[in-house]
Amino acid sequence: MAEVGQQARSAAAAVARSTTAVRNRALLATAEALDASRAELAEANARDLALGRENGLDAAMLDRLELTPQRIDTMIEGLRQVASLPDPIGAITDMTYRPSGIQVGKMRVPLGVIGIIYESRPNVTVEAASLCLKSGNATILRGGSESIHSNQAIALCLARGLAEAGLPETSVQVIKTTDRAAVGELITMPAYVDVIVPRGGKGLIERISRDARVPVIKHLDGVCHVYIDSHADPEKALKVAVNAKTHRYGTCNTMETLLVDSEIAEDILPLLADAFTEKGVELRGCERTRAVLPSVTVATEADWGEEYLAPILAVRVVDGLDSAIAHINRYSSQHTDSIITENYTRARRFITEVDSSSVMVNASTRFADGFEYGLGAEIGISTDKIHARGPVGLEGLTSQKYVVFGDGHIRT
Repeated sequence: MAEVGQQARSAAAAVARSTTAVRNRALLATAEALDASRAELAEANARDLALGRENGLDAAMLDRLELTPQRIDTMIEGLRQVASLPDPIGAITDMTYRPSGIQVGKMRVPLGVIGIIYESRPNVTVEAASLCLKSGNATILRGGSESIHSNQAIALCLARGLAEAGLPETSVQVIKTTDRAAVGELITMPAYVDVIVPRGGKGLIERISRDARVPVIKHLDGVCHVYIDSHADPEKALKVAVNAKTHRYGTCNTMETLLVDSEIAEDILPLLADAFTEKGVELRGCERTRAVLPSVTVATEADWGEEYLAPILAVRVVDGLDSAIAHINRYSSQHTDSIITENYTRARRFITEVDSSSVMVNASTRFADGFEYGLGAEIGISTDKIHARGPVGLEGLTSQKYVVFGDGHIRT
């Protein structure tokens, strides 16, 4: 791992001084390599899926692991979209003249070497590599052991793209070992790694946050809410709530708790229950929910803070906007929360008072995603409040330094 770190630090200097055109060429060449390697990617992924089933991975993990043709298309489109984005590196902003005559501004610069640790989803390999490369950084990628064959197949495509652009292949290194000790080394190498981004389960992120000796960009949970206000359009509410929960179960932006205003609960809860039952979702409700839907399982206190990542949904009836905001700010993981309402004033209050990294009005929480936000892809979601928050795209992988222009100026 020390050798990997040394190679990354050396490559970071080459990437940082490369031109936008060179980095874009590497991204587009990688997209071409992925397109040409669909059979190899499918074969490698099939090996991972077979081993995952043998090892008892649950349905949510297998879903995250699978590389469908559509997901390969999304990876390719993500690379092309990142290549088309404006390059943030070198941009100088806020230039002002000081009374002394000097000019002072800020220049956007790469972070350096970014270590990324993730589980299951092999498409993260491409997303992370593309964003790090475009933003002038080198990266060290350590995927989960369950996706080792898929990640190595993707790594070959990345190497081809880098080589075609004339960049060091060590600009993106995908760790080949499944030994967990490699993670311990990666997060304790401040001489070689500038930032760590963990993507995975709560246990992984807690461990990295506790043991890392370099800064960490992270979120622990995705306890996301949808609140259906008394001024909601019922058709919109039904559509958004069902999508937020059932579009995919194993993602951090999936709704885990549904809040319903007491004024409309008797009318809309039966419709929601029918829709969720049809999708095979188990409902766990508060006493007021069960008064309308007696067959619903009783929700416990633990359910309000649970990230199920499964077809299970907690449902609570609340007394208006104040109660909804209070519930969310108590139990939310500050990831993504949404209100369904036709009342502009209530919508503005919700987005002002809910303290989450993404707050939405009349939209599914599943939109909390770098690709959907126009970032091309994302390196992760940050619920921290320093440096980067929400989906972390190009700008989140950069910093700024002050630049000063003078003409022989001296301080007197």
